[in-house]
Amino acid sequence: MTPADYGKVAVLLGGRSAEREISLLSGNAVLQALREAGVDAHGFDPAEREVLELKREGFQRVFIALHGRYGEDGTVQGALELIGLPYTGSGVMASALSMDKLRTKMVWVACGLPTPRWDVLTASSDWRAVAARLGLPLIVKPAHEGSTLGLTKVMHADELPGAYALAADYDELVLAEEFIAGTELTAAFLGQEALPLVRIEAPEGKYDYQNKYFTDATRYFCPCGLPAAEEQAIRALVMRAAHALGCRGWGRADLIRRAEGAVSLLEMNTSPGMTGHSLVPMAAKAAGLSFQQLVLRILEMAHVG
Repeated sequence: MTPADYGKVAVLLGGRSAEREISLLSGNAVLQALREAGVDAHGFDPAEREVLELKREGFQRVFIALHGRYGEDGTVQGALELIGLPYTGSGVMASALSMDKLRTKMVWVACGLPTPRWDVLTASSDWRAVAARLGLPLIVKPAHEGSTLGLTKVMHADELPGAYALAADYDELVLAEEFIAGTELTAAFLGQEALPLVRIEAPEGKYDYQNKYFTDATRYFCPCGLPAAEEQAIRALVMRAAHALGCRGWGRADLIRRAEGAVSLLEMNTSPGMTGHSLVPMAAKAAGLSFQQLVLRILEMAHVG
């Protein structure tokens, strides 16, 4: 496609979620790349303007660079479907499923795909029973947030009430998840192809909000260092996980690999970060795609319905 073929493009950025700050970084990076490629692209913040204005202002295609609620959970996708504008990434159902960590796990387990054991927490949960069932340490996190917001690694059962309270500040649905020690991996996909794996080494194993986006202390390895056959098997697993949820276009799965080689799926991101520290551009670069080529490929796959 030529730049003119895309028509007038809106890059949705910002939004109302707790990940607004990161979305602004992602969206502006995408916007700059599209403009440098000659695309008639414009930033559009749904927190400041009504989505219906996209149609009135003659936009023909939408690049979704929103993260978290109201952008990655099927809501904006549904609005764009109603007004008939092609948009990037997964559709309504897959976006909603992937944003819900509990339902994602349910689907994966039903499909025979590996994911850590979990428990749903409430204010009246038996904390010691949860710790005994899942083991310690364990992870507590809100079911509908990303970027590790509201997440706590719990070392002792008496820390569970505080971890629950923190997660509950973000979401009514809170999960406790089995902690798996191992190597953190992430696998992006583009169309029907999983990109090279990225291995993550965060300071003290703490891949949190700060170390994800605002420091250079986290180390990334792509190629990831695994044997080729093992990497291909993991990439195939990621595509099975994406298809189980109905994902399309592009996305990124996070995984953990135990020392003996077993891999577990942690979560699926249907609108991953596109910042200077983001993982999808890193994987795309290893596959021979520049950042500009990556955003153009994603935009080319925009769809409606």
